[in-house]
Amino acid sequence: MGVRAAVAAAVAVTGAAALVRASWGVPGQIGASTAAIAPHALGSSRYRGRRFHNSDPSSQVVRGSESSLLSSILTRGRLGRPRRPIPLATPLAPVQAAELAVTWYGHSSVLVEVDGFRVLTDPVWSHRVSPSRLIGPARLHPAPVAVADLPRVDAVVISHDHYDHLDKATIEALVRTQDAPFVVPTGIGAHLRHWRVPEDRIVELDWDEEVTLGGLSLTCTEARHFSGRGLLRNTTLWASWVVRGPAHAVFFGGDTGYSLRFAEIGERHGPFDLTLLPVGAYDEHWPDVHMNPEEAVRMHADLSVGDDTAGVLVPVHWATFNLAFHPWVEPVTRLLAAAEGSGTRVRVPMPGQRIDVLRPDAQRRWWLALA
Repeated sequence: MGVRAAVAAAVAVTGAAALVRASWGVPGQIGASTAAIAPHALGSSRYRGRRFHNSDPSSQVVRGSESSLLSSILTRGRLGRPRRPIPLATPLAPVQAAELAVTWYGHSSVLVEVDGFRVLTDPVWSHRVSPSRLIGPARLHPAPVAVADLPRVDAVVISHDHYDHLDKATIEALVRTQDAPFVVPTGIGAHLRHWRVPEDRIVELDWDEEVTLGGLSLTCTEARHFSGRGLLRNTTLWASWVVRGPAHAVFFGGDTGYSLRFAEIGERHGPFDLTLLPVGAYDEHWPDVHMNPEEAVRMHADLSVGDDTAGVLVPVHWATFNLAFHPWVEPVTRLLAAAEGSGTRVRVPMPGQRIDVLRPDAQRRWWLALA
């Protein structure tokens, strides 16, 4: 064998080995098959033609924008990364949950305290949000606390099955370390069963359905998004959530584009003392499925039944993973500018920071040095 042939063969072997490593465990990460999901989805009015549908027409990518999207991918460089390491706060967990508090662990992973209950939203502790352990968006900061060190929670709520919101390793860790139920939109229970979550810990709800756990109620509400962990899309439902205790109400937006439907949710379930709304990973190429910061402020007002000063808005779905083409700090900068113009109260926690919503303190603008 000549030198060139030997080099070519070595490169081929190395590439094949890398591909094998990158694909290791992918089927398990993807979750349940469409055949396993379908029987649980058939009863939903949102499920037609073997797919779930938004109420408002929406596109995952604007038609005709493929060339500019490719250009954005090739030229973004380090645009979506901070200049310096992201600081972490030491998470605090009082023995008794507060009347209304929030601890942000990064992205959409939040510990909500409401009237003595604790609810964990979209827990993702893995290094990458991808079916592969070697390829895909990686964390921009470590998780502020280990899963095993989380306080006892009363429920784990999932918004949809994308990898940055539903993480197999984290789910498996929570099965071992917690005894709370997993409350999920229709179809996602099939993923959990595939990962051997006990049946008695799975609660699946369609939009406008509710489960009560003691004095805590969780209502599955509408979102404008999509789903899918493999090649097929929209085989499971996506949702936002109303988290209500005896005295206070919280809205968790999950991942969504803006829609006037949220004003209807505000009329039925609001006003809210706290909203957790996505503000990052927006782009002109996919305006239907991710909100921009100005839309988040507008949505907060819609949910508060027109009173945008009612309650506090805490931004989520930013800072932890680089999933779009905007600068790292832009979501919070635009959010605060829009909030100031409308009088909306906003708190921006550092990853790991706990905020007592009813006992506010001074806002530290920790993100400025990273811009």
